[in-house]
Amino acid sequence: MSVGTTAARALAAMAALALAGPAAAAGDPVRGAALHDACLGCHGTELYVPPRAKIKSLSALRKEVNRWNDRYNPKFSKQDVEDMVAYLNRDFYKLVK
Repeated sequence: MSVGTTAARALAAMAALALAGPAAAAGDPVRGAALHDACLGCHGTELYVPPRAKIKSLSALRKEVNRWNDRYNPKFSKQDVEDMVAYLNRDFYKLVK
């Protein structure tokens, strides 16, 4: 494989990741939906839609998921948190960055 072909493949892979967006690359929303069932023991999804929705960025969403993670034992892993953030963003918040 030539250097030009390798560079072209690397560039194509980076472009695909950039087009996928940050939320798509970070977590699995399908897995996040299943993990989110633990949250439904205390509240429904009404918190995620107007007028109660207060989250305005992916970093704020991640921070909020981590804040509530402190109440779980055992705690969700970092990947679990990313999966839940991906699910919540896909189905409710629809934040770009």
